[in-house]
Amino acid sequence: MSSRAAAFTSKTAWEALGVESGEETEEDALDEANASQPESANESNAKLSKSALKKQKALARAEKRQLEKAARAAARAQKATGSDVQPPIPPPAEISTTSQDATPLVAASPVIAEALDVPEAEEVSPETTVAPPKQANGTAHSVNGSAASAPSKESSASTPTAPTLSARHVPAPAESKPPVQVSFASAASEKETLARRRTDVENPPEKQLTPEESEQVKKRRSFLTRTLWTFIMIGGFITLLLMGHGYMVLLVMLCQTLVYREVTALFSLKRKDGQSNISGRDPWSKTLNWYFFAVTNYFLYGESIIYYFKHVVFSNAQLTPFATNHRFVSFTLYLIGFVGFVMSLKRGYLKQQFGMFCWVHMTLLLIVVSSHFIVNNILEGLIWFWVPASLVICNDVFAYVWGITVGRTPLIKLSPKKTVEGFIGAFFSTLVFGLLWGTYFMRFYYMICPVEDLGVSAWSGELHCTPNPVFVWRDWEMPLPLRVFLAPVLGNRTTIPYAPYQFHLLVLACFASLVAPFGGFFASGFKRAFDIKDFGHSIPGHGGMTDRMDCQFLMGVFTYVYYSSLIRENHVTVGSVLQTIVSSLTVTEQLELMADLKRYLEGQGVQVKL
Repeated sequence: MSSRAAAFTSKTAWEALGVESGEETEEDALDEANASQPESANESNAKLSKSALKKQKALARAEKRQLEKAARAAARAQKATGSDVQPPIPPPAEISTTSQDATPLVAASPVIAEALDVPEAEEVSPETTVAPPKQANGTAHSVNGSAASAPSKESSASTPTAPTLSARHVPAPAESKPPVQVSFASAASEKETLARRRTDVENPPEKQLTPEESEQVKKRRSFLTRTLWTFIMIGGFITLLLMGHGYMVLLVMLCQTLVYREVTALFSLKRKDGQSNISGRDPWSKTLNWYFFAVTNYFLYGESIIYYFKHVVFSNAQLTPFATNHRFVSFTLYLIGFVGFVMSLKRGYLKQQFGMFCWVHMTLLLIVVSSHFIVNNILEGLIWFWVPASLVICNDVFAYVWGITVGRTPLIKLSPKKTVEGFIGAFFSTLVFGLLWGTYFMRFYYMICPVEDLGVSAWSGELHCTPNPVFVWRDWEMPLPLRVFLAPVLGNRTTIPYAPYQFHLLVLACFASLVAPFGGFFASGFKRAFDIKDFGHSIPGHGGMTDRMDCQFLMGVFTYVYYSSLIRENHVTVGSVLQTIVSSLTVTEQLELMADLKRYLEGQGVQVKL
């Protein structure tokens, strides 16, 4: 190789690869910009102007720098192989520039040809250009070996072409290792790559998790969030329970309001073409929704107040008209809403408006009426609300725990996360929990006494009432075979104490485990019908209030029906007698009854002052 080629190889590879390292001088940019303006073939034989000569010189300088870099890269490849054998000159190659707008250019200078030890061309045209670069991966141009020039179009027919470097891979000689492939990337891309590498070294990325591991992490986080908010809700529930019956009633009313809002928000008026039209939306839709909600609550809660507080309502002259005319007033208010609905009907929305009317009434039936029965359970005694609600919560928690630990078999398609193992495990867990939980709370009068004063709380002092017979302990006489079998455990005991309420607990626990979950399945089908995951996001990890109260409504209705049919004792009370007197007797008959009652008491030795 010539001395000039040796001079090229004496420098380091990194100094030779200025383009790869991202360095670009202003002179390089100017040369490439000038090279991007090709001259026509008709002007090649004409006398060159000063600007043309300047362009030609700039073009030659750019060509020389490119070829020097390619030669140094070839020397680096030779050094990397560790062989003293000079690699052969590869076929012609295409030299690319870093500018996208620049016109490719190559000049075959005799000096450069001599430096590369290749035959030089007879003449070089001013318009000599480099072939357009071939994109390797959208950014980099790959070149092997060293570069040479290509002839112009005008002289290509009569002048031998100067050899150029080929972009194709050229196999190395048998006695040497393959040459190293050199990639010329743009300066911006190289800088971004280096910056990314430095960032990765300083802040290494987190370990990539497999899909199975990601799913496990997601389940674990969901479990922790759900468990945390479960304890928060239970803590708030217990606090309100200790504060008294009135706060529990307010809690039920708040829950039913949130559930009603979430359910009715799923329905919206649309035009016949299926597109929502906010400007043409029924202006009475939300107003009527909440109007019917208020009227229904007025009727149902008014009935509860009249029934459980007769001694207060019928003994007060201001409240007596409310009690005696309550149902008529309620029906009148409903008729006002009905008339308002008919007056709000619009063409183009009739089908949707009647659908909303039915939707509202169905929601009132399933939610407001159900919550009314739950409030009645509270007024009959907190234990008839607290224990059934606890059973549903317990069953839900145990179903979740058993499901994520041993659950494998899907239970129902409407709720894919529910498993048979979780369902069965929760059933037995709820039976044990319910028996222990209810037996503990039946000892407190605060829990079992019907309400007489809404201002009573757990700190108001000891309460006393005549307990329902189901809470009274009794002794069960064991049969002789069972007594012999249990003798090692019970000794000489022949009876076992029990309370009838414990059998009722087993019934309630069975319903909470086997039937109440279908309220949740019903809600799951409801959500699938509207293509939603949750009714809301008011409770982290649990969704909306409807997602938590779906089973509670069904459990509350069952508890009320079961209690009123099989457990409640109907006694004649002062309130019931007073209700009959006020609502069934005239004023003259009431005065006559009062006189007769006075004479009776005086005959019993009781002094009555009227």
